[in-house]
Amino acid sequence: MDSGQLALAEYEQVKQEQRARIGFRDNLIYATLGVMAAVIGSTLPRGGHIELLLLLPPLSVVLGWTYLVNDEKISAVGRYVRDELAPRLEELTAERHEVFGWESAHRRDAHRRSRKRIQLAVDLLTFCVAPLAALTVYWVLCPAYWPLLLVSVVETAMVAGLATQIVRYADMR
Repeated sequence: MDSGQLALAEYEQVKQEQRARIGFRDNLIYATLGVMAAVIGSTLPRGGHIELLLLLPPLSVVLGWTYLVNDEKISAVGRYVRDELAPRLEELTAERHEVFGWESAHRRDAHRRSRKRIQLAVDLLTFCVAPLAALTVYWVLCPAYWPLLLVSVVETAMVAGLATQIVRYADMR
């Protein structure tokens, strides 16, 4: 097998991993919405058990972190194809033309920045704002019971940490 065939085989492998991660990442949004519905749905009928809302922040953070890690790996595959694999294949072509042009072309779309901003807002809303709203409801409606208040403060820090990472990894370039 020559180096061109090896590079194409590698491309197929990394793209297969990228496709699998995209499917998994996108399903995490639905899983998060399902978890939110389950927690809120189990809290409302119980009236006096608003503390169940404290389940939402750690579940959202775990799912949000998993989403973020997969999203970063998806982007890493794209960078690898653009910056490492494509140049190797371009050297092997006689005409010296761009290979895997889509890997770069879709990043030049005129609406990319606005889409990225909207996606950032959706990610923050899904994984951070909703759990913070649950914490706010808990603080407003529940009596001050210091162990649970301590838990809620730790959860707030966890959600803030996740929000920081989501903003940090948002590829706005």
